[in-house]
Amino acid sequence: MARYRTGIETRRRILDATRSLLAEVGMEGTTLKAICERAEVLAGSFYNVFDTKEEAVLTVIREAIEAVDPDPGHAGRETLDDLIEAFIAFVEGQPALARVYIQIAVGGGNTTEHLSGRVLRHHRRRTERFAAAIRREHPGLEAGEAERRALHVLATLNGLTLSSIVDPATRFADEARRLAAGVRA
Repeated sequence: MARYRTGIETRRRILDATRSLLAEVGMEGTTLKAICERAEVLAGSFYNVFDTKEEAVLTVIREAIEAVDPDPGHAGRETLDDLIEAFIAFVEGQPALARVYIQIAVGGGNTTEHLSGRVLRHHRRRTERFAAAIRREHPGLEAGEAERRALHVLATLNGLTLSSIVDPATRFADEARRLAAGVRA
């Protein structure tokens, strides 16, 4: 039992270190060495918990996204507004992680088959949830059309996230909410 607790504690320290490094120095400065030093673990201990640095980074991002999930049990009750508000909460509440999320999704998702597969699975789940929310608001809408609209919403949200990263004057939340109103029209 003590060994299990030690493993959980090591995982928590690695994730805390990764989270703080991403906020302080971004993806470029979040090296395996820096994570291990901050977490006060050896590289071997790191590899007992995660296969790669990217796995730890994606876990931190996933946890941040899950923290604002309007339907954590995936009961299928969230609305498009709920999903967009969650996206806003993530981007505005965790700007450093939002930056890394965009970096990985746009540029780093294709570095390894495992990483690109994980990014693609996340994208597909998110698209399905947005499409389902759109269909709940438009019951007669065909599945293919709901998916097309969901893809457009997500592409726009990701583009707005990128805009807010490169131009802090971007009014991300306002634009995201206008997007929701446009989809409903």
